[in-house]
Amino acid sequence: MRLPFRPKQSLGQNFLHDPNMAEKIVGTLEASAGAHVVEVGAGTGVLTELLRDRHEHFTALEIDQRAVDVLRETYPDVDVRQEDVLETNWPALAAEHDGPICVISNMPYYLTSELLFALLENRSHVAEAVLTMQKQVAERLVAEPKTKAYGILSVLLQLFARPTLRYSVPPQVFKPQPDVSSAVVRITFGEADGPSDLALDDVRPFVRAAFNQRRKMLRNSLSAWVKEQNVDLPHGWNKKRAEALSPTDFGELARYLTTRTDFVEGR
Repeated sequence: MRLPFRPKQSLGQNFLHDPNMAEKIVGTLEASAGAHVVEVGAGTGVLTELLRDRHEHFTALEIDQRAVDVLRETYPDVDVRQEDVLETNWPALAAEHDGPICVISNMPYYLTSELLFALLENRSHVAEAVLTMQKQVAERLVAEPKTKAYGILSVLLQLFARPTLRYSVPPQVFKPQPDVSSAVVRITFGEADGPSDLALDDVRPFVRAAFNQRRKMLRNSLSAWVKEQNVDLPHGWNKKRAEALSPTDFGELARYLTTRTDFVEGR
């Protein structure tokens, strides 16, 4: 496949060129009829061509002006927008067709965490996401406690959404070929996914503090709350490391520390 322009390393561009893999990725999206599908990083349009034929409400986002020009010329019927995904107004996108959106993306690896957190923060406006990412990161999203891959993304994605690693993607289907293997992850965001009494920012500070010093016991990694507020952790968690707690445990931990901290500050 001859690319219409030279990939920019600064944008992390590795363009999918295999039609069979494109079909498989697009087929992983389970968007309902009439759903608003948003492609993030449309690139040369390999997924765009399939998506526009399957979804009446379809928007393609792309930051590279060269790609935007190619997409608009090749698919004049598609709503192509030059936009930085880190500045995307997700609630506004969802409001355009009165419902949560479905996101699909073969994204640059360096944007993976930012996009995942953006979707989590706006999960009430997103129904599902099908994302191609570095396989090592994909494995983190679904990692179980007490494993090396288990970390911040594992806890927050599993607590507030439902991620599934669907299949691996070999480097050969991209141009230029990346140095690592990729994988496709499907994430659903529903009202039943996540505790109703906790927001993302209620839990995130504790998870980050715990895993940023993952080799320390929680009484030390969470010392800003445990020691300074003179509180103790339930279930013997003082002597546990972050990797020992499940996502649900972190939810309970957040409730406990928030309640205790509020009590200490207010007395």
